Amino acid sequence: MASGKQSPRQKMINLMYLVFIAMLALNMSKEVLTAFGLMNEKLTESNATTAQRNNAFLAGLEEKVSEQPEKYTILKEKADKIDVLSEDFNSYLENLKTEILSDVDDKQQYEEMDKSNKLDGLFFQSGRVSPKGQEFLDKMSGYKNGVVSIIGDEKGFEKIVQNVQAEFSTESVKVDGANVEWLKYRYEGFPLVASVTQLTQTQADIKSTESEILSAMLSGQLQSEVSLTNYEAIVVPSKTAFFSGENFKGKVVLGRVDKTLKFDNVIVNGKKIESSQAGQVVLDFPAGNVGEQEIRGEIQFKEGDSIVKIPITSSYAVIPKPNSAVISADKMNVVYRGVQNPMTISIPGVASVTANAPGLRSTSGAGNYMMDVTTLQAREVTISVSGKLPGGETVSDKKSFRVKDIPRPVGTIRGEDGAVKMQRSSLEISEVGATLPDFDFEIGLRVTGFSFSVSGQPTIRVNGARLDAAAKAALRRAGRGETVQIFDIEATLATNSGYKLKKVSPVFVELTN
Repeated sequence: MASGKQSPRQKMINLMYLVFIAMLALNMSKEVLTAFGLMNEKLTESNATTAQRNNAFLAGLEEKVSEQPEKYTILKEKADKIDVLSEDFNSYLENLKTEILSDVDDKQQYEEMDKSNKLDGLFFQSGRVSPKGQEFLDKMSGYKNGVVSIIGDEKGFEKIVQNVQAEFSTESVKVDGANVEWLKYRYEGFPLVASVTQLTQTQADIKSTESEILSAMLSGQLQSEVSLTNYEAIVVPSKTAFFSGENFKGKVVLGRVDKTLKFDNVIVNGKKIESSQAGQVVLDFPAGNVGEQEIRGEIQFKEGDSIVKIPITSSYAVIPKPNSAVISADKMNVVYRGVQNPMTISIPGVASVTANAPGLRSTSGAGNYMMDVTTLQAREVTISVSGKLPGGETVSDKKSFRVKDIPRPVGTIRGEDGAVKMQRSSLEISEVGATLPDFDFEIGLRVTGFSFSVSGQPTIRVNGARLDAAAKAALRRAGRGETVQIFDIEATLATNSGYKLKKVSPVFVELTN
């Protein structure tokens, strides 16, 4: 515009116009930098609020564990694992922001943070991703994979898993038909204040992800508790025995079955009774003389700071002639594949009974049986029982039990699971194991191999239960504070090597030296 056959006056006007545009562009750039800074402040405030909310949730969950450990312990363990992952990644990002802002005297002078050389020099070398940049990428992937490994198998968490995989993805980005490395696309050449804001946004994603998972866990627990699938139809007769020719009188009610509920005190007929099974009280006392007998008492359990008392009022009839079979699983009303399930089967008043079911065999002692359902594909097995009364009359009954697989084992190192802190020398000599927390059967698990991963190094496959030479060499190259992963743990039952266990959960070890 300032060349050609134009008058000197017109050339001057055009030149001033260009200067004016440049000034506008400069002012707009400063406004954008300030906008990024203000956005970073808002994100920081929001992160603090979300962190308080998450801490309050964990504290409330801790209190629930003290009140009802059977109900909330497993939920708390998973919440703690998510919190450890989130805190580790968040602290790393906070230290990274401190490092790149170390040369900035006034952290609120956003217009001065217009250069990109600080972060570019940290993340890139000679046009390629530097070791520090790769560390950042590994932290992103480690957090994503760690969260997915904890909640990936949880029903109802599919959408959260998808969001985590998308928000913390480091896959290449397609720009104008060409693939651009994610780190370059998001951080190379950007003003310092924009990069700091992006890091703060990642921290916000971590906080919101943890909050979403914790909320979903509690919501799932509450939905499970109020779900109608946890209710059973209970027939309540007007009396517990009827004579031939009488009309049956009673009512049908719904009762919620909660096997995780633990009572603090149970008093029946003036005596304290131990609650030996979660969610129920097993009564065992002399029935008394023939006729109607009463049961009076109360159930006590802690709720918050108060003790809730539920009265027990019932009656039963003692009759001389038994008319039903009593079948009970010594462990619970479930039989497991891969183990020997002890059973006690009898009919009151009958000396000898006959019991039949797939995998059922009698053992020493009257009424003692063992059931092996390892090869049974059905989800339910029915035990049929029959016997003869002293008068020659045949009585029979049957009972159905759920058939389940052994739960998913948990990987351990030095007997600890989840996220573990230990010294490098301890890890070198520690044994990788597997356990079944809160499983009613005493069975041994033997680890035959596992994968060992150190950030930035190839994954090593180890045979046996201890680190081999290659794994120890990789461990020595790991830095202090790094988290190594032990995953793809292979374990077998010591008593049944042919049974295939579910996938063993991984172990994360943070090096303390």
